[in-house]
Amino acid sequence: MTRSAILITGAAAGIGRACAERFAREGWFVGVCDIDEAGASALARQFGAQGWSAKLDVTDPAAWDATLAAFFAASGGRLDVLLNNAGVLVSGAFGDIPLAKQHWQVDVNFKGVINGCHAALPYLKQTPGARLINMASASAIYGAPSLAVYSATKFAVRGLTEALQVEWQPLGVAVMDIWPLYVRTAMIDAVGAGSARSLDSMGVRLTPQNVADTVWRAANRPGRTHWTVGLQAWAMDLATRLSPRALTRRVVAWLSGF
Repeated sequence: MTRSAILITGAAAGIGRACAERFAREGWFVGVCDIDEAGASALARQFGAQGWSAKLDVTDPAAWDATLAAFFAASGGRLDVLLNNAGVLVSGAFGDIPLAKQHWQVDVNFKGVINGCHAALPYLKQTPGARLINMASASAIYGAPSLAVYSATKFAVRGLTEALQVEWQPLGVAVMDIWPLYVRTAMIDAVGAGSARSLDSMGVRLTPQNVADTVWRAANRPGRTHWTVGLQAWAMDLATRLSPRALTRRVVAWLSGF
């Protein structure tokens, strides 16, 4: 029987690595893709025959086309799940962050996801029961001060996910996104520079393995569009839907030190 196959971007470290390890443990064929070619290759080697790797810059559409074609051939003609996980973050006052770094976040976090979705669709349509999973964030629930553009990219991923969930359902492709809050990865160091009060107030309660467990559940129960990770993100989502908008804005401002 052909193994299920998942391709993961940003998979050499952090959340992506934890997801790759989780799916490999479950017997899946795992494509480990990252701009860090050496890191991706080293992880894939740990998976033996279940692993495959490629250097992938998600901002490069041509690289996406080549990577997906090679992975589809290596997997035996399957792409059960594409996990758009690659992302970058720059924290601080909006006016203090150089415009080039703001554009970099948009290029990786949103355009990179668009590139992946567009390139993967032909392969997803060829795989019965295929799923597209995008890594969003709890900052897609309400705009996060000191993370303005990062938050905006995650809102964009949320909107794209919702639209494609409807558009691709007749094609047999389920579309979902994942909403973690603060996760204990190297990225959290960048968050601390501009959102210290929020970190102090809410803490860093999630590990990459927590997120990987949620991705695993989403991949196996694709009936839901948005998947929060942990109690805090779930409570934030519920509160913003039930509370007056002005109250939500004041709470967010207070948590962010404004």
